[in-house]
Formats: sequence, structure tokens, C-alpha cells
Amino acid sequence: MSTMRKRIHSPLSSMRPPQPQPRFRIQPISHDPDILALVNDSKALLREHEPGPVDLLRPRGGSNLFFTCEHASKRIPESLENLGLDAAHLERHIAWDIGAAGVARRLSEHFDATCVLQNYSRLVVDCNRWTHADDFATTYSEDTVIPGNMDLSDTQLAERTKLIYEPYHQTIEDHLDQREQTGRVTVLASIHTCTPVFLGESRPWHVGVLYQRDTRFAHVLMDLLRSDGTLVVGDNQPYALNDNKDYAVPVHGERRGIAHVEFEIRQDLVANDAGQSEWAERLHELLSTGVDVLEERHPELLTSKTPSHEHHTQLGH
Repeated sequence: MSTMRKRIHSPLSSMRPPQPQPRFRIQPISHDPDILALVNDSKALLREHEPGPVDLLRPRGGSNLFFTCEHASKRIPESLENLGLDAAHLERHIAWDIGAAGVARRLSEHFDATCVLQNYSRLVVDCNRWTHADDFATTYSEDTVIPGNMDLSDTQLAERTKLIYEPYHQTIEDHLDQREQTGRVTVLASIHTCTPVFLGESRPWHVGVLYQRDTRFAHVLMDLLRSDGTLVVGDNQPYALNDNKDYAVPVHGERRGIAHVEFEIRQDLVANDAGQSEWAERLHELLSTGVDVLEERHPELLTSKTPSHEHHTQLGH
């Protein structure tokens, strides 16, 4: 992987940097005080012996890198009885990003970096979606009906939002706010995996590099990955980031104006410990070199900023 050390020059370095977008605060899915009162008093969704929704690694990590993993777990709260699915379905991509947590944990260790992982399945609520999205608590994933998500009441959705979704994103927001307030540079990387075949269509990419308006860090990383010569690298493939659908990177990265990227690694490459270790080492070298190149091309992204006092507005529905 020594080829990643090459410095690759690109006309992108002359592009005008995108301006930070307004930032949002998390809010519950419902404003109905009766529903919120029920949620505040309810312990039905998560039982006392079950883990909380957030796994926080190295909260005082020394690295400027900050990792998130929205689809880290296949766990379903016991009260939801596997959402009516056979156990075999929970081993599939519909429930989680296979291998993503293993890669994210290893990267956190390699870099001494903070990492925030979601402890419950995307089938409960999808932490990479807006709360008003049609697939926030999806009723149909790939070719599979999710019985436990059919005809959910406002109270049930509000409970899942408050107990699973909000703590995850609030943990990320609180840590990023704290770093900003102390003038600390942050580079955000969200770790995901994708299926090698989706609804009968093969996906040739070993890894996809995802971004939206701000191309600066993503294009540095794509240049470096392609210089390897052995990888098929997706440019916003197998899909592109989208404000109307994706949440984590657009909100926590792009709207803050910090360097950011989302990786989509093909899950068959990281389905076991050996693959996860290999890709964590690959991304460790890639990100180490990528940050150096980014500092050369776009030093404004890696310069400590004066803490922002801008108003945080709430999510619209």
C-alpha cells in the first residue's frame, strides 16, 4: 500500500470551498405532549439488562479523526420480538452493515480516535435517515417485509426515536460541539458496508467514497485509492449522499464545515476478522496520507476555527 504515499495533483484544489450549511438540532418525531409524556415514562422498549443505544469508544482520543458507525449492530430490543423476523434475516444486510463495526473499532484503536457506534439495528430506526423519512422505521427492506414495523403508532415511533435515535446523534453532536469550542480540528469519517449484489444487480466496487456538495476530502481519498491499482473505487457509488435521505455525514460533517467522508466497503471483503483487519489497516494508511494531502491542497479545512455561536435550529418534518 505504499503507492498511497504519492501526492496526486488535481484541479479540484482551485475550487471555491463550499460554505457551511445551517446546523440542525435533534427533536422528537412528535410534538404531541401526551405522546411525549408516555415516552418519558416508558421503559417498555429497552429493558434494564439491555445495552444503551450508544457505544462510545475513546471519548478523549487524541486523533483529529472522528469515526461514526450508524449501522453497526443487528441487535433488536427484546420487547420487539425480532420485529417478527426469523433469526436468519437478522444476519443479512437488511439488519446491519456487516463488518462495519469491526473496521470502525480497529480504526479507533489505530488512530486513538473517538468512535460512536449505534447499538441497535437500522430496522428499529435508521440512524442514517431523517425522522420523517419513509424508511426511518422501514416496513420493507430489499425483498423482505418487516412485520414489526407495520402500522406503527405515533407513540411507538416517538419512543424509538427518543430512546434509540436521539441519544446516538446527541452523543455525536455533543462531542463535536466540545471539540469546536476548544478550537480542535476534526475530520469526520462514517464507516458503512454494502452488499456485493443488490436485487440481482452486481456491484463491482471494492469500496465507495461518498460525499455531497463538499468534494475536497472525498476526491483526495479517491485519488489515493485509485493509485493503488488493485481496487475498483466507487465515486458516489453504489449511491450518492443526499440531503433528502442521508443524515449523519450531511448534518454532522457538511453542515459544520468540517472535513468529512463516508466509506461504503463491500461487505464480503470484511465479513470476517481477517478482512476487517485488512481494511482497517488499508483505511488507516489511506486516511493518514489523505489528511496530509488535504492539508497541502485545502489547509482551510484543517485550521482551528473560532468557536461558532450560531443558532441551532430544529429539524423540520
